[in-house]
Amino acid sequence: MTPRLSLRTTFAALVAVSALSACGGGTSAPAQTVPTDAGLVVTAVKTIRFDASEYTATAGDIKVAYSNEDSVRHTLVVVKDGTKVPNFKLVVAQKGAVDVAAVNLTTGSYTLICDVPGHQNMKATLTVS
Repeated sequence: MTPRLSLRTTFAALVAVSALSACGGGTSAPAQTVPTDAGLVVTAVKTIRFDASEYTATAGDIKVAYSNEDSVRHTLVVVKDGTKVPNFKLVVAQKGAVDVAAVNLTTGSYTLICDVPGHQNMKATLTVS
């Protein structure tokens, strides 16, 4: 004779199976894609740094893509002569995240920074021509 499961036991089992299947088995969100038409691509990498110390872009409206290969949150801010470029800040909160926005920059030298506290070594030069 097979024992019958109580309604409570059956419900608990269904809840557990649903919760486990919702997890998907992975440890992070699926990676997003960097657009192929981006005029500037910057990547945050492990050890709290950018993937390069110098970048270049063409003056005018620039589509900027910021991707995160690190496991912590990062931002990307553009600075000109000590002042942040207004209305531009990209945020990548987890590994695999990508944020994209356009910014209009004139010819000159800029600094890219991550303004998350403790990330002051995330600094690079952007030359716009």
